[in-house]
Amino acid sequence: MPINLSKGQRISLEKDSGQKLSKVIMGLGWDQKKGGWLSFLSSAGDIDLDASCISFDENKNMVDSIWFRQLRSKDGSIRHSGDNRTGEGEGDDESIFVDLSAVPQSIKYLVFTISSFTGQTFEAINNAFCRLVNQANNQEIARYNLTGGGKYTAQIMVKLYRHEGDWKLHAVGEGTYGSTFKDMLPAIQSQL
Repeated sequence: MPINLSKGQRISLEKDSGQKLSKVIMGLGWDQKKGGWLSFLSSAGDIDLDASCISFDENKNMVDSIWFRQLRSKDGSIRHSGDNRTGEGEGDDESIFVDLSAVPQSIKYLVFTISSFTGQTFEAINNAFCRLVNQANNQEIARYNLTGGGKYTAQIMVKLYRHEGDWKLHAVGEGTYGSTFKDMLPAIQSQL
């Protein structure tokens, strides 16, 4: 049964899932709010959310970034499914695949973010979520629901980090501003 994460919650991926995890998927999904009968007057347009994964060493220096402009990590352990510009369809709209066993030992943190590339705030988004899935059996391990909207354009969702030889998860859930992860780097590094 998946764990519904709350802001600030921490779990051990292996202990809480009950199994050794080697490959996981971080999925992002969202829907656009449907307006009333005057919604055609709005110039909001499609909402383009982007999922990113940024890796850091133990000194909190950025090592690599996986996002819609770089779909694969330099070492090949992380890859992005590609850009979804509308959030249309069921399930995950963007996914990031992580081979935890292949992530170099020099990487201590993997931070997953969401940003509104088109600049709308999270007030305009319905049903946004970030989830962790065991790729071996497609079983959902944990889910973080983005509820309540907000006047920010980006969110630091989840941080995976190494602790005593085990990968742990921290549901950060911190709203910030930016159209890509690059705009959010100071806020991201403050969460490491």
